[in-house]
Amino acid sequence: MPAHAPDPHAPGMPDHGTLDPLERERAHLAASRTALRAMRHDVESLDIRNVTANWVNAEVLQRQIDARIEALADLADTPLFFGRLDYTDFPSPPGSSAAPDAPAAPEDGAPEAARYYIGRRHVHDADGDPMVVDWRAPVSQPFYRASKKDPQGVGLRRRFGYTGGELTAYEDERLSDPDEAEKASALLKREIERPRVGPMRDIVATIQPEQDEIVRTGVDGTVCVQGAPGTGKTAVGLHRVAYLLYAHRERLARTGTLVIGPNRSFLRYIEQVLPALGELAVRQATVEDLVTEATGVEVRGTDDPEAARIKGDARMAEVLRRAVRSGVTMPAEPCVVVRGSRRWRVPAYELEEIVRELLERGIRYGAAREALPQRVAHAVLTRMERSGEAPDDRVQDAVARNAAVKALVKAVWPEVDPVRLVLRLLSDDGFLAECSEGILTEEERKAILWTKPPRGVRSAKWSAADAVLIDEAADLVRRTPSLGHVVLDEAQDLSPMQYRAVGRRCTTGSATVLGDLAQGTTPWATASWAEALSHLGKPDAAVEELTRGFRVPREVIAYASRLLPHIAPGLSEATSIRDAAGSLRVRAVAVEELDGAVVDACREALEREGSIGLIAADARVPALAAALDAAGIPHLDPGTETDADARLTLVPATLAKGLEYDHVVLDEPAAVVDGEPDERTGLRRLYVSLTRAVSGLTVVHAAPLPEPLRDGSDGSNGSNA
Repeated sequence: MPAHAPDPHAPGMPDHGTLDPLERERAHLAASRTALRAMRHDVESLDIRNVTANWVNAEVLQRQIDARIEALADLADTPLFFGRLDYTDFPSPPGSSAAPDAPAAPEDGAPEAARYYIGRRHVHDADGDPMVVDWRAPVSQPFYRASKKDPQGVGLRRRFGYTGGELTAYEDERLSDPDEAEKASALLKREIERPRVGPMRDIVATIQPEQDEIVRTGVDGTVCVQGAPGTGKTAVGLHRVAYLLYAHRERLARTGTLVIGPNRSFLRYIEQVLPALGELAVRQATVEDLVTEATGVEVRGTDDPEAARIKGDARMAEVLRRAVRSGVTMPAEPCVVVRGSRRWRVPAYELEEIVRELLERGIRYGAAREALPQRVAHAVLTRMERSGEAPDDRVQDAVARNAAVKALVKAVWPEVDPVRLVLRLLSDDGFLAECSEGILTEEERKAILWTKPPRGVRSAKWSAADAVLIDEAADLVRRTPSLGHVVLDEAQDLSPMQYRAVGRRCTTGSATVLGDLAQGTTPWATASWAEALSHLGKPDAAVEELTRGFRVPREVIAYASRLLPHIAPGLSEATSIRDAAGSLRVRAVAVEELDGAVVDACREALEREGSIGLIAADARVPALAAALDAAGIPHLDPGTETDADARLTLVPATLAKGLEYDHVVLDEPAAVVDGEPDERTGLRRLYVSLTRAVSGLTVVHAAPLPEPLRDGSDGSNGSNA
């Protein structure tokens, strides 16, 4: 049934005949909020005491009720609905599972229509009729995809504008009117450009058709999104999770969902998006979080770039496979099992055949170790049957637990502790050489071998790359549980071994891989998505490219794109729909004036609305922090929510990836480049830093700009070059 305007005869409601269209929409918003509160009250009123006598079931049910209550929270500053669809193809709009009972009353000269208000969550009235339809419902899809060329049964699409939580404007597109010219939405543009104070917010009201296609990709398909800066790839990935949870809730509730980000600052930045869409059960973590939790090791050490590169190389998977199996030996003696007065003998050659077959099957080490005593017991039972006995499964289990069989398994197929195994691999030159023969060179072995081996597991200063190796070894012993869906953001910076760590967590599920090859800033950065997806275990995943930007102004993205031929020559240059004159300023100053000029640029930025990011090479951060403190300008750390007293965030360049600010002040581009181990990585880090601005970018430099940015002019208006 369609969402209708509030009943004009309802108690306390104004006479709709006296209201203009905006007031009618405000009345519907007020009625919808009242209905949402009633829905929450209904859940809060549930009494589970008489539902089940089992305390475990009662506890589970109470948690579900608590989660439902939280999901039904009415966020005062978040619009409950942001759009409306009036269908002309009554009574069966595209994608609708049920036809409406009756058309809504004509309004503003519009024809009779089945009317649906599109919002962040479903809201129904006391009779169960929808007042707001979830944006993920099939009937909502034309809000994002309908056009004059393909109206999809929609006669009118209305967008709403809000100030805080108050509905202040609306804008109509009459898709069924061939005489009305197609034009860009001013409200859509305003929403895209709205100042971004605080953490990342959802884009549910501004999803574009090409983004919507990715968001609604089926749960069984893995999709990789190559997205230029400002194309909304992170938001697309998060909204896809929300969509999949709506469309396949029961399945994903069993198997679980996970969002993986590059660092915790980034995760803090995005953590409010899914709760704003009513999804509270999605875990967020870094790759390091996943592997340290699974292995129990603590990361306290660091690798030099070359050691980290080798440890992250996919060849290490085979080195570890050999290491795990290195303790398996062929039986040299028969196994003699005594049962009562009888002795049953399995010769060494037959035992060797069993061991070799288990090795060749390629099953996990732990599973094979558990299968070995059963296989030996089966060989004994075969002999019993030949002698006229009739043993059953209980006898086989008893034989498998026989002391002689246990001794054989311990000697032939010893237990493996993944942590101790990797400790030995990185400490024992001979063991590493044996396991990496024909795989690693002598120089590569020396690069990853500990010069001063730790005394034991607890004293080892494990690096992040070591933890991934332990996780790989653990999976070789015992299968890692798989989730239903994993979102992997900023994927271009992962090593092959990190991809494998993520991939084994969605072996039976799907994934959304998000990244930009031009923003790869690690020595092992992804060279191609085909290679990355192969390491992830999803070689057949579809690769979609987003090049149309909505966040970064055209002037800024064009300036940053001068670096593309040097850092990612195969990528298409990004474009932007936003033409903001004067959004780029490049200022050259004397060395002794640099800190003061940066502070002045921050002051100017703070005169505007929105969030401010001061991005600098990591080595420059302490000096700039001191300069800001001396100037009395409060500042925050990356990922921290800004407030009225502190809208400026001081961001080390290595943490800038994935973050966005209305205005960015970039300190000394040459220092950003020089802070990396090689020029290409440095230019990629600079590309990331240049593309964090949503409204304006000011570049302040004393050293000469990197060569790709020098062309005799700064390419900006109002700059002080």
